[in-house]
Amino acid sequence: MEEELKNLMMVWSIAAATMCYCHRIGRLIPEGASRLIAIIPAILLLLLLPLRLISIHLGGPSSFFLGWLSTFKLLLFAFGKGPLSSNPPLSLPHFVSIACLPIKFQHTTTPSKSQIPKFPFNYASSSMLLLFALLIPLYAKKDYLHPKFILFLYGLHMYIGLEFIFSTISTTTRKLLGVHLEPQFDKPYLCTSLQDFWGKRWNIMVNRVLQPTVYDPIVILATPLTGRRWAPLPAIVATFAVSGLMHELVFYYIKRETRTWEAWEPSWDATCFFLVHGLCVAAEVALKKSLKGKKWQFPRVVSGLLSLLFVLYTAILLFLPALVRCHVYEKATRELTALTQFVKDMYSVSRLCRFANVTTNT
Repeated sequence: MEEELKNLMMVWSIAAATMCYCHRIGRLIPEGASRLIAIIPAILLLLLLPLRLISIHLGGPSSFFLGWLSTFKLLLFAFGKGPLSSNPPLSLPHFVSIACLPIKFQHTTTPSKSQIPKFPFNYASSSMLLLFALLIPLYAKKDYLHPKFILFLYGLHMYIGLEFIFSTISTTTRKLLGVHLEPQFDKPYLCTSLQDFWGKRWNIMVNRVLQPTVYDPIVILATPLTGRRWAPLPAIVATFAVSGLMHELVFYYIKRETRTWEAWEPSWDATCFFLVHGLCVAAEVALKKSLKGKKWQFPRVVSGLLSLLFVLYTAILLFLPALVRCHVYEKATRELTALTQFVKDMYSVSRLCRFANVTTNT
């Protein structure tokens, strides 16, 4: 773990320096092909940096932030688009933070006292941490549990982990820079349809990156062929396909056991999962366009419940088994167990120190 922490600091230090370079490029080279050529080395470096991390809880978020979100933001920045492009240009600290992390800039850079939490973790974060701890004993008894229920626990583990990580980063960036974390989830269990689930409630940050990089260009290309009314359908499928490929890349990062380049052997389960949902969302959009103006409407409660069941069923069938085959959850369980033991050891040491101080004073 000590070596992993050293590598984490090295990776993020190099990433910050890379963003400083890109910020300078933005000042010197106008948007367009020339800026893209100058930024390509930075994109390649960001894709290589996560290879230095092999843990799930440190390497996973780093590969997601740097290998996916940051590279797409830089592609947009090369053509004067996306969150890194603004008028007037972003200052260096805000450029680096927005480029590396899923955050958005506030108009007031100095947050008010009411916006800054008194403690680094709020009650929601503490509850997520507690749920993390409760999951560990269940994994030890997984031989006695149904395999589908184990996959459900894995999915819950992933959701809670992401919520906890984003909550922690949100608190830190709000205190230091006066910027807010982009919401990753917006109560996905309250969705009313697949389109609502993927478009407004799940992976909101990813949607805001994929829309200008994939969805909008495909709509422009498809409009002469299908017309403006139906152009969003192939764009939706293409967006989900790219999301599936990027998930395969993140899976590659986190399944490695050594800090070296390994052959990429995608399972394609994640890609199939997103292709299935892309086709279903496109079909839903097409149906809504066909029924537009008609009074008949499917009950929201029923459509929401069916959507959640479909997401859960396809995730257990395709998405989660891909992670299981990579032994991702076994690694995560070992890391959580080691962290729990470390906290217990530190608590025991602190108690001994307090006892020694009391004995000395008396």
